[in-house]
Amino acid sequence: MGAIVDGAVSEMNQTLLEKNVKVVFVLGGPGSGKGTQCANIVERFGFTHLSAGDLLRAEIKSGSENGTMIQNMIKEGKIVPSEVTIKLLERAMLESENDKFLIDGFPRNEENRAAFENVTGIAPEFVLFFNCAEEEMERRLLNRNEGRVDDNIETIRKRFKVFVESSLPVIEHYSSKGKVHKIDAGKPVSEVFENVKSIFSSFDEKEE
Repeated sequence: MGAIVDGAVSEMNQTLLEKNVKVVFVLGGPGSGKGTQCANIVERFGFTHLSAGDLLRAEIKSGSENGTMIQNMIKEGKIVPSEVTIKLLERAMLESENDKFLIDGFPRNEENRAAFENVTGIAPEFVLFFNCAEEEMERRLLNRNEGRVDDNIETIRKRFKVFVESSLPVIEHYSSKGKVHKIDAGKPVSEVFENVKSIFSSFDEKEE
């Protein structure tokens, strides 16, 4: 059985627990290469990649009542409540035929983390933390030039600051439980994936 957290669980959660889902949180600063490595993990180890940001954007695009509410909150500069993002993640996990998930870009902070465990009743198998020097992430983001308006130096530095202040307490929490695999993400993509592969290979062996 996957790691379960104490507490009451809803019908939706019960179905998830019966499905015995395995969750790996993927964390790292902007430009740390999470997206590239998630694609490699999906291809090699058969996980389903769920991006919290993508799910929120898809919900807004759907034009649903929930999507409109999310859009209005973002427009007003408010933070979307943890429960809203968690419900989208739960729904995506239930609708998928898979039982192994990479959750990318969530939890963003300690409140997200606690809410995810309380609402779903699930704790992650482990956390994959892509650790990368700020200078390197900055260089990558500026070179990326994918037409993203937020890829300018001032905004990039703001995003780094938010990541450090918000996400590091999450990493510290799971480190204290021996659940964090820290990856040196400053290396070339192929080298980074060699490290990632060894972590997931030993996880697969443990599961068998």
